[in-house]
Amino acid sequence: MKTILSLGVSLAFSFTCLADGPTDNLADKVRRVPPEGVAIPEAARAELTAGADALAKDIEALRGSLKSKPALLDLLPDVQIYHKAVDWALRHDEFYSTNEVAVARDLLKRGGERAAALRAGQAPWLAQTGLVVRAYQSKIDGSIQPYGLVVPPNFAPGGAPLRLDFWIHGRGEKLSELSFVDGRQKSPGQFVPPGALVLHLYGRYCCANKLAGEVDLFEALAHAKKYYPIDDRRLVVRGFSMGGAACWQFAVHYPGVWAAAAPGAGFSETPDFLKVFQKEDVKPTWFERKLWHMYDCTDYAVNLFNLPTVAYSGEADSQKQAADMMAKALAAENMSLTHIIGPDKTGHSYHKDSIVEINRHIDAIVALGKDPAPDRVRFTTWTLRYNQSHWVRLDGLEEHWSRARVDATVDLSENMVRVKTANVAALSLLFPAGSCQLVQGSAPRVMLDSQKLEAPFVETDKSWTVHFRKLAGKWSLAAFPEDAALRKRHGLQGPIDDAFLDSFLMVRPTGTPLNERVGKWADTEMKHAVEHWRRQYRGDARVKDDITITDADIAQHNLVLWGDPASNKFLARVLDRLPVRWDAQSVRVGALNYSSAEHVPVLIYPNPLNPKKYIVLNSGFTFREYDYLNNARQVPKLPDYAIIDLNIPVSSRLPGGIATAGFFGERWELLPGGTK
Repeated sequence: MKTILSLGVSLAFSFTCLADGPTDNLADKVRRVPPEGVAIPEAARAELTAGADALAKDIEALRGSLKSKPALLDLLPDVQIYHKAVDWALRHDEFYSTNEVAVARDLLKRGGERAAALRAGQAPWLAQTGLVVRAYQSKIDGSIQPYGLVVPPNFAPGGAPLRLDFWIHGRGEKLSELSFVDGRQKSPGQFVPPGALVLHLYGRYCCANKLAGEVDLFEALAHAKKYYPIDDRRLVVRGFSMGGAACWQFAVHYPGVWAAAAPGAGFSETPDFLKVFQKEDVKPTWFERKLWHMYDCTDYAVNLFNLPTVAYSGEADSQKQAADMMAKALAAENMSLTHIIGPDKTGHSYHKDSIVEINRHIDAIVALGKDPAPDRVRFTTWTLRYNQSHWVRLDGLEEHWSRARVDATVDLSENMVRVKTANVAALSLLFPAGSCQLVQGSAPRVMLDSQKLEAPFVETDKSWTVHFRKLAGKWSLAAFPEDAALRKRHGLQGPIDDAFLDSFLMVRPTGTPLNERVGKWADTEMKHAVEHWRRQYRGDARVKDDITITDADIAQHNLVLWGDPASNKFLARVLDRLPVRWDAQSVRVGALNYSSAEHVPVLIYPNPLNPKKYIVLNSGFTFREYDYLNNARQVPKLPDYAIIDLNIPVSSRLPGGIATAGFFGERWELLPGGTK
C-alpha cells in the first residue's frame, strides 16, 4: 500500500457521520429517518402553500403550452424541482429550521423566474456559468430528481468537451430537496478543478447511492450530456464519508467508466465496518451473507486494476477502516493502494495539504484521459448487474453470487486475445471504433480457457465485437450475446430489490382476498412500500388497480403485484406461469408446502407476458427501518424468493418470519435448498 502522509493543519470541514453508533443497534427502538421537521409559523405555511400552488399552476400551464416546443418542454423539470422542494417540505413536515422558510421563499421565486423564462421561449440557465441547479425526470418512478452543477467560465454550449467530476455528498438525514437545492445555489464544494464541470449528485437522498441512488448518477449524466459538452474519457468519481462509500462502489462496479476515482473515508464493505464503526453483533442469514456480495467493494477489488484510484483518510478517523480493508483486498490481488492520509490526528475531514496532494494525483491521471482499450483487463463480479470492464462484458454466469473472474490480454505479436475465465457461461469482447489494434485483413484468434477459436475480422473502423457461449463445458462462437431462452442476464438477474432499479408500477388488488389476514398484511405492506419509497428514495411510486393494467404497462414497467390470486386479478392471470402455487389452502414452492392462511410468497421473476421485465410479488425494496440508521446496512435483505410467516409480527427488520428463502438458478429454475 502506498501511503502518503500530508503535512500541515487540518481544514475545518464538517461531515455528518454515517450513523449514531451503538445507540442505533436496537431494532425495537428505531428513530425515524428522515426525522420529523420543526413547526413553522402558520402565516408562513399559508404563504408558502399559496406560492407553491401558484407555481404548480404555472407548471401545468407550461406543460400544455409547450407541447409543440419539445426542447423547451424537456426543461420543465428545471422548474418542477423548485416546486417539489417546497411542496414536499410543506406536505411532509420536512422543514428542519425556521430559517428554511426564507429558503423556501427564495426557491419559489427562482422557480417562478424559470417558469416565466420558459413561457417567453427562453432558458438562460443553459448558458449560465458558476452554480446551476438542474433536474430530470427519472425513468424509475417518474419523479423529479435534482443535481447541482459547477460550470466553469470556459464553458460554451457546443464547445470543446470538458472534464466532469462527480461529487457524492456525505450522510445527511435532513438533506431534503429544499436543503440540497439551496446548498447547490450557494457553494461549489471542496473540489473544483479549473476548467472542469462538477456534478453534485442528490443520489436519491441518503442511501449511499445504492440501488435507485446508483441509477441517479447515470440518469444525471445522461441528462447533463444533452446540454453540456462532456468528455467521456475524463470522468472522475469522488466523494467523502457516505459519499466515499458510494465512490468505492461506483469505482469497483463500473471500472470502465471512469478516468479516475477518489474515495474519501466512508465504508467499503458491510460486516467488518458494522463491527468496527457500529459496534454491532452482525448475525446474517446465509442469503444475507451472499447478498453482501452486491455492495461489498472488497469482493471487487481487482477491478481497480484498470482504474487509477487515490484513496483518502484522516489519520484519526475510524472510517480509515474502509481504505485499510480495500488495501488488504488489493494486496491479495498483488496490487497496492495509493492512500493519502491526513496527518496530525486528522479526524473525519480533509486536511488542506491532503487536498493539494489528491488533486496533484487525480489531475495528472485525468490529463492523460481514460484508456478505452487497455492491453489487459482483470475483472470480477458476483452478479450480472455488474458485468463489464472496458472491452470485456460477461453475458452469463454459471452460478450467481459465486465469484466470476476474467483475465483477458491482447497479444499483438500473435494477433490473438488470451482469456481465462472462472464461473462464466457467456461473454463478449467489445472494442469500440478506433481502439482495436489487432491486425485487419486476417481473422484474429481467441485463446479462451485453453480453447483456440477463430473470430470475425476486425472492422475497417478498427472496431471489433465477438461473442462466446459455453455449452457442456466447451466454448463456441455465438452470433448474438443473448439467446431467446429464459435465463438470468444483465438487468434480469434478481434479487427482489433489482426490480426497483428500473421503471416499476405497484399493482393494487381490487378483489376479495383468499383470507382476511393475508389481505390486511398485503394492504399494510403495500402502503409501507409506497410511503418508504417516498421517504428513502424521494419519489411517489406509480400505483394502479389490477383491473386497469394495460399492454403498455406490461411493456414499460416491472410490475409489483400485491395481494393474492383471489384479490389481484393480474396475479391470477400469470400465476400458473410462476414458480409458486397458491390457493385457498396452501402456498407451495417446489416440494415445500405452507398454509395460505398464515403464509405469503414474495418473489421476483421474469414477467411471463414480457420476459424483458420483472414480476414482483408482495414486496418493495427489502431493507427496512432498522437499516436506514447506517448506510452499510442498506443492502438487499431478501433473495429471489421467500415465504413470509405471518405468525411472526412485522418488525423494523423484516415483513414477518422467513419460513424459507432462496435464489433461483441461472434459468430461473427452483434449486434444492435455494443454493445455500
